[in-house]
Amino acid sequence: MLITLEETIKLIQDGRTLHIAADDSLLSKLPTGNWIGGTTPYFIGEEGGVLTKEKLFVTELDFAEEIKIASYGKYSVFQIVEDCYENGLTILIMPYGSKVVEKYAKEAPDVEELLMHPTVGWIAGAELGSEDEIRVYDGASGTSYQDKAVVMYVKLPANKTALVNLINIFEDDKTDPVIMFPDNELRVTKCKVNGQEVDFAQYIKRKGIDTRMPLVTDYNGSYINTSIKGADDTGIDLYAPVFKNVEYRFARSVTDYVREFSERIRQSSADAPILSFNCILNYLYGGLEGEKLDRYTGPITFGEVAYQLINQTLVYFEISES
Repeated sequence: MLITLEETIKLIQDGRTLHIAADDSLLSKLPTGNWIGGTTPYFIGEEGGVLTKEKLFVTELDFAEEIKIASYGKYSVFQIVEDCYENGLTILIMPYGSKVVEKYAKEAPDVEELLMHPTVGWIAGAELGSEDEIRVYDGASGTSYQDKAVVMYVKLPANKTALVNLINIFEDDKTDPVIMFPDNELRVTKCKVNGQEVDFAQYIKRKGIDTRMPLVTDYNGSYINTSIKGADDTGIDLYAPVFKNVEYRFARSVTDYVREFSERIRQSSADAPILSFNCILNYLYGGLEGEKLDRYTGPITFGEVAYQLINQTLVYFEISES
């Protein structure tokens, strides 16, 4: 829920366990307590999509039996698989553009232990075009970071289980060429299209591909997106990495984002999502300002974590009876 600074401070002082997203000008004013947070001024609230630096999006994790809060740098981030509770939920927030994000993005799919522990989260950011600070917060110590991940480990009661899921409106066209890449990369120059090596930027230009549409691949039965960040004459920058020897295609065009989201939400099996993380590209390309997305409220993010880093997706979690 979107609430005022004063209301948020009161919840912290009452000892509530909280996940908080807001502009840094608000997060920096919060007292220490049982919370973690990250910066973003974009949200999907109960009234719809909004950009605001006047309120904080606060979610109480009242299902927690116990919590631990920790921070990790580039070389220690995968310690999360060792420090988590046996029956719990790991909530991870990382600052956009940091080395820890790059490390996590490239290597998480190879960390098999991640899949054994429900892990969800997002990439903190700032208002587009601004010079606002991008930070994540360890509320227990009151420390903020621009180069570390903050994590809240939530221990669940024995009769409860955390479920991590996503809603992706994109699919590939099986008649399109298969695209493969030579390495795990965030910047691409060359690729193979149906087995033939080509310049990726020239291929996109020659084919007239709409780069608002992501590359998609089938990962364990779910479509995973890799979105185009930008291009120049020497290469293509990506929001999340492509992976070596994985088959990609560009997604089919989506003409009505809001309708597609509404339909996928209607089809989803979620009973009571606690919190969702929706990509800034969905917000921008889909014109989600002012648009409601049913129960899927939460921060608009600069990357989403559902075990691994993904984008142009809505990620959410639920707590269910075991």
